[in-house]
Amino acid sequence: MKETIDLLGKILTNILTALYETFGFSLLLSFLAMFFYLYAYESAAAGKGWKSAIVTWYQKFKESVFFRKLFLLFFVTSMILFRTLLNRNLWMNPLSKVMGGWGIWETVNGEQKITTECIENVIMMVPFSSVVMWTFKEKTGNGWKKILWYSGKIAFIFSVSIEMLQLLLRLGTFQLSDIFYNTVGGVLGGLVYYVTMKARMVLNI
Repeated sequence: MKETIDLLGKILTNILTALYETFGFSLLLSFLAMFFYLYAYESAAAGKGWKSAIVTWYQKFKESVFFRKLFLLFFVTSMILFRTLLNRNLWMNPLSKVMGGWGIWETVNGEQKITTECIENVIMMVPFSSVVMWTFKEKTGNGWKKILWYSGKIAFIFSVSIEMLQLLLRLGTFQLSDIFYNTVGGVLGGLVYYVTMKARMVLNI
């Protein structure tokens, strides 16, 4: 019982710490990313000075559901990137733990300690794949099989990309377990989206 409480406490602490550390940076990065989006697709309205750009940004955010979805997607994505790449120390050997990270126990200096890394890797991808499915729901359709397939595939590709960047840039370690747990989290995120979508249809929200 005590081990379970300790594990849940550690998971909650790590999640809250990750949210706290990355919130401001992710918010600013998402804000700037949407400026880039405006200049790419609304250059006539946004390209008239910074005041006009800010007004256009606010109006677009207020009027366009898709714009708000993209903003949220950028926000979630930047939080993941900050956690996995942008705030990591250099590793001398990124391949030192290729087969590690599968369980909740790790051996440190001959002593077994609880680690929440595998659980966090699952949780991390749930909001990401949910928001992706919500943002591009016209392309994914309403069938649960298609939603789960797309959410798992997107999480897998995203996770492999992160792991390869970690390997090439020596930021963290390349681990097969990360890819597996991220993919599981992506599928769960797709399931969360599907259940939420069906619940909204039933309740007419």
